[in-house]
Amino acid sequence: MRQFPSDINALDKVLSWFEEMNRPFIPQKVWLQCQLALAEAFTNAVRHAHKNCSPDVTVEIEVTLLPQYLEIRIWDFGLPFDLEKQLKNVPETVNEKAEGGRGLRILHQIADELSYTRTDRNRNCLLLVKHY
Repeated sequence: MRQFPSDINALDKVLSWFEEMNRPFIPQKVWLQCQLALAEAFTNAVRHAHKNCSPDVTVEIEVTLLPQYLEIRIWDFGLPFDLEKQLKNVPETVNEKAEGGRGLRILHQIADELSYTRTDRNRNCLLLVKHY
């Protein structure tokens, strides 16, 4: 598990750290999809969950590599929200020139399993599972 500043500028550090875990047994397409999903999830945590939080609040990320799949967990300290309800409210088409609005749809399309739950210490955990 690793902590990152709740700052969009930390995304490069997040992706560099993630790249260190790449293994030959993970198909390249799957790895790139997970990299995109991680970028979207981290960005969402910073821009939305931590929007009104103190700058010293961190985003915690854990990646677990298993023989058949990988798991990405991202913890934030924002207000909880209903992921399923949000996914139902995401429009089918998104303005391609818009700066945001595609993150949840991308996560949903990439993940084989996706959940967002409230955990201990008033944290939320986004869990993304991707099989290979």
